Amino acid sequence: MQIKLKVRKLLTGFGLAALASLAVAQAAKPNVVILATGGTIAGAGASALNSATYAAAKVPVDKLLAGLPELANVANVRGEQVSQIASESFNNETLMKLGKRVSALVKQADVDGIVVTHGTDTLEETAYFLNLVIRTNKPIVVVGSMRPGTALSADGALNLFNAVSVAASKDTSGKGVLVTMNDEIQSGRDVSKTINIKTEAFKSQWGPLGMVVEGNNYWFRAPCEAPHRAVRIQY
Repeated sequence: MQIKLKVRKLLTGFGLAALASLAVAQAAKPNVVILATGGTIAGAGASALNSATYAAAKVPVDKLLAGLPELANVANVRGEQVSQIASESFNNETLMKLGKRVSALVKQADVDGIVVTHGTDTLEETAYFLNLVIRTNKPIVVVGSMRPGTALSADGALNLFNAVSVAASKDTSGKGVLVTMNDEIQSGRDVSKTINIKTEAFKSQWGPLGMVVEGNNYWFRAPCEAPHRAVRIQY
């Protein structure tokens, strides 16, 4: 009986130690919030061959996160469904709703970075808007995909992983709103969608700020300074 009690105490001790280690590990990771708005990255096609014909904004954010468990190795991630639309349906009301939520989150001490999943039709406009109105050094990364997650060679999962990795990185601080697509890190101030099919659709005339490979950022240049006065919107 005494041996059994000692074994139980030993196992209990191991269990408590494991829980403590897990808590420390989680506390050491940055906290990233994913704000989902719909788009192709949340789209679904009738078959794996449908890379250009599909329904956008079908997959909720919790399902997107459940399909990418590797995110837990990068950050403590939680998702919020801000909207669920194709991005051509974005209007001023939707944009302001998103901007207010981003503005509120960057003020929270327990939020280290923000990722916005977005359709590609108006992704550059949203990134530019957020870059103008949000004042923070915390990383804000806008991400989408050119193919739905149901398609062969879908790009959404890797784009989202890269976006979270960039948002969780300390070296991303103070670089303004970013866009991560096709392994590249672009400035939200000057990136544009240049083609509607290929995965390398988003380009800047100045080139990318850097690239992300297997969770590591490689920076090529700093963001350009805006030559105009900052726009401030009272939330």
